Amino acid sequence: MRIAIASRIFDPEPSAASFRLGALAEACVAAGHATTVLTVRPPRRLSGESADARRPYRVRRFPVLRDRSGYVRGYVQYLSFDLPLLFRILFGPRRDAIVVEPPPTTGFFVRLAATLRRTPYVYYAADIWSDAASQTGAPGWMVRAVRGIERFALRGAAVVLSVSEGVTGRLAELGIAETVVTVGNGVDVGSFLAGLSEAPAARPVTPEFVYAGTASEWHGAEVFVRALPAVRDAVPGAVVRFIGGGSERASLEALATELGVGAAVRFEPAVSAPELAPVLRGATAALASVRPGSGYDFAFPTKLYSAAVCGAPLVYAGIGPAADFVRTEVDGRPIGVGVPLDAGAVAAAMIETASVPGPGDPAGDARRGAVSAWAGGAVGLDAVAARAVDEIARAATRR
Repeated sequence: MRIAIASRIFDPEPSAASFRLGALAEACVAAGHATTVLTVRPPRRLSGESADARRPYRVRRFPVLRDRSGYVRGYVQYLSFDLPLLFRILFGPRRDAIVVEPPPTTGFFVRLAATLRRTPYVYYAADIWSDAASQTGAPGWMVRAVRGIERFALRGAAVVLSVSEGVTGRLAELGIAETVVTVGNGVDVGSFLAGLSEAPAARPVTPEFVYAGTASEWHGAEVFVRALPAVRDAVPGAVVRFIGGGSERASLEALATELGVGAAVRFEPAVSAPELAPVLRGATAALASVRPGSGYDFAFPTKLYSAAVCGAPLVYAGIGPAADFVRTEVDGRPIGVGVPLDAGAVAAAMIETASVPGPGDPAGDARRGAVSAWAGGAVGLDAVAARAVDEIARAATRR
């Protein structure tokens, strides 16, 4: 079969979508399908197009508008990818199936093009975008518009791939049930392990808590900044590193300055999985959160998977499936600490984590190695991608 994957983000831009879709493209090729990824040119600071020639699938990139931080985020930026994509599908080679990644605007245009080309498409539902839009302070008409566009994209899909039972349940509430298949989620284990094998753990001089990934309205990452003054009282020199983007950066910077910990809260651009891996292995703990009541109680921050693969202790604030994940035991001990989204509880968890043997200590290194070995077999994307390929093949056959 001939399969196209359409996404406004792809390797080398580090994100859960990049990992997920990269694994999917690999699995499609392994199953004998000719696969093409229709995506964007990466930012200048990331080299990626040169690696495309070495991939077992084809990658076709197109210029795109980015925001000031270098991300394809915002409706104008989305449309700068979506509109050309419409014509790339309409006038491109015929496909047996098209896989489309959110945002819903991309799904909207893929449905239009796929209908005209009489090609089935598969919608990869990693989350519910209209729920997220309702938490951003957007006017009601805009939230209703996003909801309508998302439903249009979902209802036209031959199959909707869901990353979790929580997303599947929310889709059912929105009237999308018969076409939904839960395939699960994970991370590109190989990329992180390659980074660990190529570079030693980045062992900081002072305790470092690393938040690696997007920090948006529904994450509630400001709780780690609010916790930091109490943490520094008990753990002198402790810092929080935010590695990656997200709409909350400006407010996080302002909050850190207001609380007098501006110098101890660092903001860094996203890096590739191999570059991030030694940072996570050497961190005092990896941080993640989901804000309760934001419409994303069912969400799972995949940054926890990445950190577990690198062996980092986990501190999670919030509710949902991630709270159960951090309680998973390896060699009789939980891999992390889960607490409510409360600054006092988070500070206590961070202080507790800083008290156990860390990187450089033989016991700490042994523990991180054990967690990494467990996660390498438990949270990989290979099985997820194989299930997704089966569903894509069925969708193409049903045409």
